[in-house]
Amino acid sequence: MTTAEVRQSFLAALNAVGSMDELERIRVEYVGKKGYVTELLKGMKDLSVEEKKTFGQEVNVLKNEVNEMISAKREEIHQKELEEENNKMPEFDISIPANLKRGSYHPITLVQRQCEEVFKSMGFAVEDYSEIVTDYECFEALNIPKDHPARDMQDTYYLDNGQLLKTHTSAAQNAIYKKYKDALINEGKPIKAIFPGRCFRNEATDACHENTFFQMEGVMVDKNISISNLIFFMKTMLSEVFQKDIKVRLRPGFFPFVEPGFELDISCLICGGEGCPSCKHSGWLELCPCGMIHPEVLKAGGIDPDEYIGFAFGLGLTRLAMMKYGVKDIRDLNSGDLKCLDQFTDDK
Repeated sequence: MTTAEVRQSFLAALNAVGSMDELERIRVEYVGKKGYVTELLKGMKDLSVEEKKTFGQEVNVLKNEVNEMISAKREEIHQKELEEENNKMPEFDISIPANLKRGSYHPITLVQRQCEEVFKSMGFAVEDYSEIVTDYECFEALNIPKDHPARDMQDTYYLDNGQLLKTHTSAAQNAIYKKYKDALINEGKPIKAIFPGRCFRNEATDACHENTFFQMEGVMVDKNISISNLIFFMKTMLSEVFQKDIKVRLRPGFFPFVEPGFELDISCLICGGEGCPSCKHSGWLELCPCGMIHPEVLKAGGIDPDEYIGFAFGLGLTRLAMMKYGVKDIRDLNSGDLKCLDQFTDDK
């Protein structure tokens, strides 16, 4: 077949196409590996050099025309399919009464927003941070070098590119210090920031452990900061969230990025301190690992630990929501069970 004959044959076949499947069949038939246009090129071996040059140009022009017409036909069929789909859309009867049942904010969202308002009233900035971070952000900048045994405390989800899903909101600390250190050093403004976020660990799930959970990191850096400041801010926040005084306790805890480190526990509000599965039958619920920021962590953030000091805490928003709303099993919060979550709506 000549190029003119192939073009004429293609146009006739294209005009008869009515669907994407038919169009694809035509495309393969003409410009596929064994298509008519490809076969024309294979026949050039018997031509002279001049004939090859002329004939090759004709075939390339034909190939470009075929591809362009196929693209145009594809768009035409696509638009036709959209119109047909739109014509099938059901008509709506606007006289039918509306279903006024509304959704609700997730209980963790409610608690997070409440905590943010409390801390903002005490002069804290609210920051956001990525859920995918580097090993440096999540560990090394927090005084947890490679091969440090403290990494075994957090069974981490690593990505193929070497990054990871953050195991704690502390991964944002280094960036926060670097963002605010100039105002601290040059203007004497203390660093006061909270940064809520979602965290991930390869946990064995039970009533009080999940592989996906929410925390709210908080830091304050200035001169003459003590653990008393930390206790004041935490008790103020808890009293505002629960609208009553909450019994808390501090016990020693090891976290490489604070020294000294503590565990701040609250009396379990689900069982009243008597013991239940949510608090592992201890009467207390671990809520907030905290402590004074380690000098090496301040150095990594560009802050002189000989001149400045601060505290950091990692508030467990998921567990706080459990206490506030009486959720006995942490897995309910990630279940997507609307019957469970619907009870938190304000529209009753």
